[in-house]
Amino acid sequence: MKSSLNLQLGVFTLTRLVVNTSQRMIYPFLAVFASGLRVDIGIISLAMAVSMATSALGPFLAPIADRRGRKTGMLIGMGIFVTGMLSASLFPSIVTFFIAILLGSLGNNVLLPPIQAYLGDHTPYERRGFYMAVIELSWALSFILFVPLAGLILANTLWNGPFIALTIAGVIATLLILWLVPNDLPAQGEPVAVFADIRKVLGYLPAVMGMLMGLSFILGNELINVVFGVWMQDAYGLQIAALGAASAVIGFSELGGEGIAAFLADRIGKEKSIAAGIILSSLTVITLPFIGSSTVGAFIWLFLFYLAFEVVIISSLPLMSEIMPTARATTMALFIASFSMGRALGDLAAPLLYKGGILVNGAVSLAFNLLALFLLTRIKMPQAKKEN
Repeated sequence: MKSSLNLQLGVFTLTRLVVNTSQRMIYPFLAVFASGLRVDIGIISLAMAVSMATSALGPFLAPIADRRGRKTGMLIGMGIFVTGMLSASLFPSIVTFFIAILLGSLGNNVLLPPIQAYLGDHTPYERRGFYMAVIELSWALSFILFVPLAGLILANTLWNGPFIALTIAGVIATLLILWLVPNDLPAQGEPVAVFADIRKVLGYLPAVMGMLMGLSFILGNELINVVFGVWMQDAYGLQIAALGAASAVIGFSELGGEGIAAFLADRIGKEKSIAAGIILSSLTVITLPFIGSSTVGAFIWLFLFYLAFEVVIISSLPLMSEIMPTARATTMALFIASFSMGRALGDLAAPLLYKGGILVNGAVSLAFNLLALFLLTRIKMPQAKKEN
């Protein structure tokens, strides 16, 4: 059983590596995609905002994974993702770019909850932080491995070159899920009751507080995330290759954050690990005027900023997975949807704030960090699941 779970962990990590790349490659190469499509960067930022807002529809498909099996939910998510990548591959235009980003985000939000629910079904809560951290390695590895590769493809092909590669990789990942993840249909399948399941989760205050915490923290992070590539180009004149290197630095930072979260979350408790990450993120934002005044300092600052971010995100996933076990996939889908809404709001606000300089983005980011820390204190876990 353990060996089969390890194999499935590998499949899930590889699949998410592919899906994450479709989202993560946009940020460092924002100006490059805008140039290739001959549009202003505000249009690309708008596409990202629309895609994030639309991907918040994921919870309406999540009950399928609760009532028809986790594998079914995963395959639906991958089908949506591949459709999006294929559209930009075959018919390159600003319209299909919108479609690809939109369906890529929606596919991710449909794919991730059943994966997390599957892990919740098969791992004890006391060890779940470790298992979910393994899956989330894909988030960092996409920046370390695939985003620089996307930059190389962009430098040598048209703007839709990375989408062609992701289409092929997405098909392979889908086939691996189909082959290696066991069918898990309930013995007596219940009818899918989308609104009933969503209402049940939204009616539970700890779950709502968790979603608001996620939205606040993600929004604050996105205010920096959207403009870091443009900032480094404006401030230091970095070109595509150097921006790819910045992506790798961030990827290693996130890898470190995921490792720290895997170590801390199950030892000191998920809530304490989240709080530590938010505090570190806030302290990092405060240091921006001092550390980010040179190219080397900017790279160091980005490393610390994204490390703290990962500690918070990875520690929050196992916490939220246990808030309502009877609707685990729906709960996780709503939590991921709160991330998407936070990103959508950040995508819209970041370019406007950046007109006042990166320090304005940093100040507002700090405010949302502090709000997330307050909301964390409002999350009350069942007594049986309390940790040290």
